[in-house]
Amino acid sequence: MKQLRKIIKIDEELCDGCGQCVPDCAEGSLEIIDGKAKLVADKLCDGLGACLGACPTGALTIIEREADEFDEEAVEQFLAEKQKAESAPQPQMDCGCASTHIKTFEPATPYASANKPTPMPIGKATDSLLTHWPIQIRLIPPQAPFLQGADILVAADCTAVSVPGFQEKYLGGKVVMMGCPKFDDAQSYIDRFAEVIDTCNLKSISILIMEVPCCSAMNVIIKRALEKATKTVPVEQITISTRGQELERISW
Repeated sequence: MKQLRKIIKIDEELCDGCGQCVPDCAEGSLEIIDGKAKLVADKLCDGLGACLGACPTGALTIIEREADEFDEEAVEQFLAEKQKAESAPQPQMDCGCASTHIKTFEPATPYASANKPTPMPIGKATDSLLTHWPIQIRLIPPQAPFLQGADILVAADCTAVSVPGFQEKYLGGKVVMMGCPKFDDAQSYIDRFAEVIDTCNLKSISILIMEVPCCSAMNVIIKRALEKATKTVPVEQITISTRGQELERISW
């Protein structure tokens, strides 16, 4: 039943899709769809505006218009279905894709390295510093053995392409977890990182992000995860320019 009431309005021209508003919506009524914040359904928005302060561009406002009545039961059902979908095991692709197969890689021995075929020279060739698989945040279960006692590198996807010598500069000795804070599910990341922090006895977390505004949502995700977790972990945030240069390091 529609009624005149307060409800959220999103200015798509101002919205940059950073996702910082998503965790602040307790009803889960905000999602990032096609790079923009969207209201999933009128009946899921209580119109109180808890998400307003999180928006860095001022794209969110509260207006009064005709909308479906706020439905608490619908919210509970929506959140339960969402949590069930997020906790469901990831199906393995019919093609036999190994993305969901947990693997730990042993470093190459001097003998193995010496007997590798010599590729055509394209710059400086080195052994990969990647120590595990998978690397995507949403595919790594909190129980993965390589997370125990680890120094974690939480890297935005674009950094690996932007930074020359990404592995040599940032990956050595760290377990990498990669994702896109703009297009991926921020709340599922918060829940996953909170569980990892509580169960894996992490040594440290390094966050590697781009200078573009939407990438700063990764910092928000880790901060919210630390607030939700019962343990604390030292964090260093590293910002990279779109040309691959390191701009700043901040510890918190």
